[in-house]
Amino acid sequence: MTSHSSDDYVVRAIRPDEWPAVKLLRLDALRDPAAPIAFLETYEDALDRPDSFYQERAARSAEEGSTARQFIAEAPDGTWAGTVTVLLEEAGTTDWAGYPVERRQGHVVGVFVRPEHRGNGLIEALFDAGVAWAWERGAERARLIVHEDNARAQGAYRRLGFAPSGVVVAFSKDEGEKEMEFVLERTS
Repeated sequence: MTSHSSDDYVVRAIRPDEWPAVKLLRLDALRDPAAPIAFLETYEDALDRPDSFYQERAARSAEEGSTARQFIAEAPDGTWAGTVTVLLEEAGTTDWAGYPVERRQGHVVGVFVRPEHRGNGLIEALFDAGVAWAWERGAERARLIVHEDNARAQGAYRRLGFAPSGVVVAFSKDEGEKEMEFVLERTS
């Protein structure tokens, strides 16, 4: 395995015609050992989705006025090493957990870096692109939800400047487990 720094990757938004790679990366993410607590969707559910689902997701992400954008990190050999998606949430609406959205914010979801590409700053490059996109669209903060037992992800998010907000929600797959909101406030 060749070691790369995050500078060796191209981080960019996906294009509509790349839906097969979007699907493959999602399926690979859902096979990761952390997937049961990192993602709400299961591998089986994602596999059962028709290709049109991934085609529409890729097309929506690429639209100029879209409220969601998926970013990928492309390795020097052209493989997709990781991804992050940012959803814009508008003030005055209600989020997926039923909480009111008080300010325009970017909600980071679908975070995944392939194991062989971890530990080189790639997650930071992906988050930089995603959060910058949210800031360009007037978001006042960025947030994400992370499972209480996902220590590796929590550590990465803290290194990126995110901090627990104090909001805790029940894990949708098991009401006895909790997820925590981490936030990054816009500073300028």
